[in-house]
Amino acid sequence: MSKPKVLIVFYSRAGSTETLANAIAQGAIAEGAEVRLRRARELVSHEVMLQAPGWYDSAEVMNAKYERPSEADAEWADAIIFGTPTRFGSIASELKAYIDSLGGLWFAGKLNGKVGSVFGATSSRHGGNEATLLSIYGPMAHLGLIIVPLGYADPAMFKAGTPYGATHVSNRDTLTPDEDHLAVAQFQGRRVASVAKSLRCPQRVTEAA
Repeated sequence: MSKPKVLIVFYSRAGSTETLANAIAQGAIAEGAEVRLRRARELVSHEVMLQAPGWYDSAEVMNAKYERPSEADAEWADAIIFGTPTRFGSIASELKAYIDSLGGLWFAGKLNGKVGSVFGATSSRHGGNEATLLSIYGPMAHLGLIIVPLGYADPAMFKAGTPYGATHVSNRDTLTPDEDHLAVAQFQGRRVASVAKSLRCPQRVTEAA
């Protein structure tokens, strides 16, 4: 049986979303998945990035660690998990640009039936984590992805995260995801990989004679 293929595409500026992405990858790998981690790229100039302390340097480090997501990555995957920081209550433009680039695959119907899931982080409490995750459900539905939320299907969900996807509040980048939030992210990776595996290899139903 071939491994389910999980693509994790995220944007992260200060590292919180990146940390969740890696925990999700760990969970998916533990479930037997082959994983690709990809970081969406900046859309603004270096001059703009330098106006926010640490943004340019952080981007340089992360872009050296992770490849840019491509259309081929999405076609390869059985499941796509999108991760984003909250930007003014909504998805980061860097990740949205990648989603918008998938129009060719959408038109060809090549994304229909793949698994889709989301996760994210914000700097401030009540900064829009749940609203942001839900806002990505719409594009995933248009792409034809089978949306997999977390619900409360694991004990970790009663300590952290949301039923829509793993989350974190960094308190102005002073806090990193703790053990409880990482447990939710790992569960998300396992859950998505498990669903993708089931969809790839459904049990045969023997018709009654």
